[in-house]
Amino acid sequence: MTTPKKISYAFIVLVLVLVCVLHLATPFITMLFAYFALNKLRLGENKGLAVALLLILVVALGAGTYIFLKQAVVVLPKIVATTVPVVIEYAEKNQIELPFSDYESLKAMAREAVADQVTNLGKYLKAALFVIVAFLIGLVVAISLFLNARFQLDGESSPGSSNLYTATWLEIGRRFHTFYESFAVVMGAQIIISLINTALTTGFLLWNHFPHAGVVIVLTFLCGLLPIIGNLISNTLIVGVGFTVAPHMALWALIFLVVIHKLEYFLNSKIVGQRIRNPMWLTLLGLIVGEKLMGIPGMILAPVVLHYIKVEASQSRIGATKP
Repeated sequence: MTTPKKISYAFIVLVLVLVCVLHLATPFITMLFAYFALNKLRLGENKGLAVALLLILVVALGAGTYIFLKQAVVVLPKIVATTVPVVIEYAEKNQIELPFSDYESLKAMAREAVADQVTNLGKYLKAALFVIVAFLIGLVVAISLFLNARFQLDGESSPGSSNLYTATWLEIGRRFHTFYESFAVVMGAQIIISLINTALTTGFLLWNHFPHAGVVIVLTFLCGLLPIIGNLISNTLIVGVGFTVAPHMALWALIFLVVIHKLEYFLNSKIVGQRIRNPMWLTLLGLIVGEKLMGIPGMILAPVVLHYIKVEASQSRIGATKP
């Protein structure tokens, strides 16, 4: 392995460590998502149109997020208030022990869990402001890279020169290109699978007249972007809402979700092929480590990093020597 290549590997490891230590996961993921979207929106050589379409999409998503959050703040407490009594009654009939005995005790548990957090409201507002600023920074960086992705300034050595500086930056560019390709493969497939899962779930919810279907559908798609853990969250929500319709509807919802997720395994193998297939224990381990280090952004990045390591390792030969 050449010196420039060793330096490039050390450089990308340093970047990932700094993203973790300095809590820069939000702008980093925003940059990757925005760059991914720009490449999908690009029509021919017209990069300006892709940037304009992205900005329009960001404004539309921002407005949609605001509307969704306004509804979710009202709807989610209603879902809990109607689901908990039904679940408690069903558990009592079937002699299932729950950590709470009624809706009031559940609210007491929730109050105890968030009591210390409410006093830190100012800290959370500051954190929200940081997320917005980080999002804008990531967006600007992605647009800048999309318009001009050169690592070297004008007047510096040409790509054909043999000096260490140029060779190192070329290798760093290759490392980041490989990392982006891993992100595009993993997240592209995850988005497609989540859309299919959401479409099928939407049909089931509307056919059976589930209450608050709009909020549940949006949450199903968002949770679908998180492998494994996201499915558990959305499934719990759907089965819980199913209890408000009827206990047998919750059972049918559970059966439907099991069938859907079996289909997802098939879709994953067909859409992604052999490129992402990692053992489930490795994916779960990556998700746990990612969540501990960076929270939800870490869970998004974990499969990407695993895939990137797999790609880089598959391209390196042990003991290989160049003539």
